[in-house]
Amino acid sequence: MQTIWLGGAEWLAVLRIGLGLWWLESWRHKDKKGWFERGTGIAWAADVAGKHRWPVVRTGFRRIVEPRPKVMAYLVVYAELALGLGLIAGFLTPVALVAGLLLNLLYLVLMIHDWAEQGQNAMMALISLVALFAMSWQTWSLDAAIGLFL
Repeated sequence: MQTIWLGGAEWLAVLRIGLGLWWLESWRHKDKKGWFERGTGIAWAADVAGKHRWPVVRTGFRRIVEPRPKVMAYLVVYAELALGLGLIAGFLTPVALVAGLLLNLLYLVLMIHDWAEQGQNAMMALISLVALFAMSWQTWSLDAAIGLFL
């Protein structure tokens, strides 16, 4: 493989770190007070789910998320933080990539009507797949430094 400036493994690490920065920005720009104290994030998602064209999404949201709005708010917000930090540092990278892929797919399904969100989540999911199958934790990662997943 020929590359410019960095080697292939380094470019994959750049891709992984960039995805981590994307997750970290998603966490950073959230109104945490709104999510945790007023329940704005889950309330917005409940509104989206309530109007969803697929009954399984409406039913699933009602059964799993709505009874636990505070827990789900913390879960979503801190999952994004953990994904960002894990991918940037390259710690438990395959776990973070699979978890991020699943979260992006959940977001993609929930927001099926929102083209902008679909594009963002589809691209993040694609990056997760590439970074996972190319084993992007081999370079510039704590996983590589301590010999995990090699």
